[in-house]
Amino acid sequence: MTRLAITVGRTALKNPVIAGSAEHMIEADRVRRALRTGVGAVVVKSINEMERGKDQLQRAEYMLLDEAWREIPWTPQAPQTAFIACRSGLTPQSFDAWLEQTATLDREARAMDSYAIASLIVADLDKTIAMAKQIEQAGLRMLELNIGTPYASQAKGVVATELDPARVTRIVSAVRSAIKIPLWVKITGQSERVPDLAAAAFAAGGEAVVMAGRLLGFVPDVETMQPFLGTTLGVGGYWNLPLTCHWLSVSRQQLGAGKPLIGTNGARNGLDVARMMLAGASAVEMSSEVMLRGAPVLSAALREFDDYLQRKGLTAADLIGKAADQRKSFADMPLRTGNWRKYVAGLEK
Repeated sequence: MTRLAITVGRTALKNPVIAGSAEHMIEADRVRRALRTGVGAVVVKSINEMERGKDQLQRAEYMLLDEAWREIPWTPQAPQTAFIACRSGLTPQSFDAWLEQTATLDREARAMDSYAIASLIVADLDKTIAMAKQIEQAGLRMLELNIGTPYASQAKGVVATELDPARVTRIVSAVRSAIKIPLWVKITGQSERVPDLAAAAFAAGGEAVVMAGRLLGFVPDVETMQPFLGTTLGVGGYWNLPLTCHWLSVSRQQLGAGKPLIGTNGARNGLDVARMMLAGASAVEMSSEVMLRGAPVLSAALREFDDYLQRKGLTAADLIGKAADQRKSFADMPLRTGNWRKYVAGLEK
């Protein structure tokens, strides 16, 4: 439908809903299931050259917590407010097997007017460049370069959490110079400089920036007095949507409307897709919610998003940055003398 169509850089998508990369995008049939929902694209599970990354997947563990920080069952019936915590890893496939599978999936995706997007996580830059070249030679039409995983401090040398714009420039420019296909760059949210990281990625040749990767967390179990899952966690869930929307809006303000952003982390449904787009995203990647509840989440999100556009009489492109462009500074807000008193429990007026 034309009202759903969107353009990200030089890539036209039939709609802005993207199935993001995670463990449920390792197996080919899972990717096919996501493609059949009608999404604009699917990002396959990331890879690099590190055997330790594959080993990390075999040590991975996942849990849901409720509002009292109690573990609850990992099921599709879990509450929408569940807090997601995990230790993750990279795809267990060899690069050759992963590349053959991903190239096949992208050929199938083309027939559905969609994309299966390759995803590389940087460890050794020279090896990343060599892999990027092979991805292009295999006929894949797009690459997402992930330099914003949450785990680099916990898995040194295996994955990248790039926090320095100069490093981002160096990495992205090196990959950009090696390939001609569209290049999206996924950056971290573990920084006060997210807009600067995005600016560096664009300046070095990235065509879109995906923001922002999950955060690190640590939750003690008060009963056992041990850390949940034994260590630092990658954390996510619906609560992160305001943070993602903040980074989208301030990045749009700094970079301008012509730099396409892709929102990720916190989207559960079609209205969350709309929220991220109003904050400045051209498209939205959904991942944890799909991993938890299955591919029907994507179908439902597309229906809800389309219903929203029809109700508002808008196209997807009309939404991009509409709220972000109306964001005021605190100093611009109207004076409301004494208003704060209404929000302090027990304070006499």
